Amino acid sequence: MLRPTSAVVLAHTFGLLKGAALAAVTCDGTFEPITAAEYVAAINPGWNLGNTLDATPDEGSWNNPPVQAETFKDVKAAGFKSVRIPVTYADHFTGTSPGWAIDPDWLQRVSDVVDMALDAGLYVLTNVHHDSWQWADVTVTGANLTAIEERMYQTWLQIGEKLACKSSSVAFEPINEPPADTEDQADEINKINGIFLDALKASGGFNTQRVVTLVGASMDSIKTSQWFKAPTGYDNPWALQYHYYSPYDFIFSAWGKTILSNDDITTIQNDLENIRNNFTDVPLVLGEFDASPTSTEPAARRKYMDVVVRKATELDTAVMLWDNGIDHFDRSTKTWKDPQSLQILLDAAAGVSNSLATYTTDATAAEQSSSAYVFHKIGDEVTDQTISISLNGNTLKSIATEDGKALSASSDYTASEGDITFKTSFLSTYFSASGTPGSKENLTITFSAGATASVNLVQWELPTLGATSSQAVSGADLRILVTWGGINQPAAVRMRRDDGVYLFDDWTQYLGPLQAGYATYSGQWNWDGGDLIITAATIDAVTAAGVDTTFTFDFFPRVPGNSLNYTLTV
Repeated sequence: MLRPTSAVVLAHTFGLLKGAALAAVTCDGTFEPITAAEYVAAINPGWNLGNTLDATPDEGSWNNPPVQAETFKDVKAAGFKSVRIPVTYADHFTGTSPGWAIDPDWLQRVSDVVDMALDAGLYVLTNVHHDSWQWADVTVTGANLTAIEERMYQTWLQIGEKLACKSSSVAFEPINEPPADTEDQADEINKINGIFLDALKASGGFNTQRVVTLVGASMDSIKTSQWFKAPTGYDNPWALQYHYYSPYDFIFSAWGKTILSNDDITTIQNDLENIRNNFTDVPLVLGEFDASPTSTEPAARRKYMDVVVRKATELDTAVMLWDNGIDHFDRSTKTWKDPQSLQILLDAAAGVSNSLATYTTDATAAEQSSSAYVFHKIGDEVTDQTISISLNGNTLKSIATEDGKALSASSDYTASEGDITFKTSFLSTYFSASGTPGSKENLTITFSAGATASVNLVQWELPTLGATSSQAVSGADLRILVTWGGINQPAAVRMRRDDGVYLFDDWTQYLGPLQAGYATYSGQWNWDGGDLIITAATIDAVTAAGVDTTFTFDFFPRVPGNSLNYTLTV
C-alpha cells in the first residue's frame, strides 16, 4: 500500500522558489493532457538511447557518435513506440551553488534531440542519468543532502524551463537508479521526487500537467516495494518506474552461467508480479531491461525476452529495452544484432504467441544443448539431427535458407509437433567429416503467428591457442591469440589455482558443473576479434595469491572436449 508523504515536508527550502516562479515559462498553443495510464499504454514497447547523451563527459565520448534524427526513424520503423533519452548533466554545469547554471548549448541539444524523437512519431521519456552517482549519491559517507537537494531542484528547474512547452508525448523521470540501501536513504529519494515536482511546478509551461515517472530506491523492484512513498499535493499524473536485470548471473554472464533455468523463469514472473501486487492501481514502467546478444546464449536469451515482456504486458507494465549501441541496434549499419529477439519483444508486447527454440534448463547439467543451433563436429559422420521448438499454440509453416530457398518437408526435414529433424542428405550440403569449421547457414523457421526462429548450422572443432602459458605480469590485460573452431566467441572461463582453490568466489563450488569455479564476463575475462582476454584485475588476483592458475576456456557447444587450458605462472 502507498504511504503518502506530505507536500509540506517536501516544500522547497532554498529561498529561490518564489523568485523562480515569477519567471515561469508561458507557452503558446494548447496542451492535450493524458493520464499516466494512457501514457504507459501508449509507450509500450520502448527503446533506450543508451550511452549517448548520458555519456561522460559529453555526447560522443563513449561508443556512440552524436545521435542523428535518422536513428529515431529507424527505431520507429522497427516497431517501437517510444524512446527513453537518458541525459547526464554533471559535466555541463557552468555555475555552482546556489543557481547551478547549466550550459545553455547543452540544454538546447537535449531539446533538439527530444524534437528529433517527436518528429519520428515516438513518445519520449527523459531524465537526469549518471548524475545519480556523480553528485547525487545519498549513500556516500557524509553526503551533503542539502546540497544534493539544491542542485536537483535547480537542475530540474532549468530542464523544465527548456522543455516546458513540449507536447504531452514527453514525460520526465527525476533521476536514474538513485543509490539507496536503507529506509532512511530511500526516504531521501522519496523527498527528491517531491523536489523534482516542485521544480517542474516553478518552471511553468505545461509541466504541472505533464506525466512523470517517479522512482524508488535504486529503481529496484524490491526496494521500491518496501520503501517508496508517493509525494502528495501535486497535480502531475504519475507512473512508477523500475528496472530489472535479473537473474544477475545470466544477464551479466557471471560465474559461467549460460543456462536460463526453469527456476529462473519462475523467479522472473514472481518478481514482476510482486511489484504489481504492491502497486495495484499505479501505472508501471519497466524502464530498463536487457539480455545482450554479445554475452547470452541465443535460445535462452529469446526465452528471457519473451518471458519478461509477456509477463510485464500481462501486468499492464510498459517495457523499455536498454540498448547501449553495442547490444542490439547498430546505428551505423541500421541492423539489429538479433532480429528474432526484436520480433519476440514486439510480438510479446502485442500479446502474440511466439514459438521458441528449446534449450537446456537444468542448472546442474554437465553440458548444454540449444535448438538455436545444429552442431556438427568435424571428424564425425553426418547424420540426421533433431531440434525442438515450443510451438506455444502455433503451427510450423516453412523453413528457408538465408537466400530465401524453401526447404522441402519431404526430402530436407520432417516435423512432428515441435520436433524438427533435418535429414542427412540436407545437412551434407553444409557439413562433412573433413570440412572447415564455422557457421555454414542460418535457417529461418516461420510459424502461423509470432516471431520466426533462427537456426544456425555450425561445423566445429576444438579451437587452438597461440600459446598455452605465460608468466603473470601485472598492469595490463593479457591477450591470447585464438583460432576459432566454430562459434567465434568463448562461452565461459573457469579459473582454478593449482592449490585447488578457485581464483574468485570459491563459494561457486556449490553450483553446477558449468558454473563451479567460473568467473564473470567483462570484469574478469573478455574476448575481442581473434583474442581471448584475461583482464588486468584477474592477473592482479593471480599475483596476489602467489599461486599458478589454470584458465579453462569453454566454447559453444558446451560439451565435454570443447575446452582449452591456459596457465599463468607466478
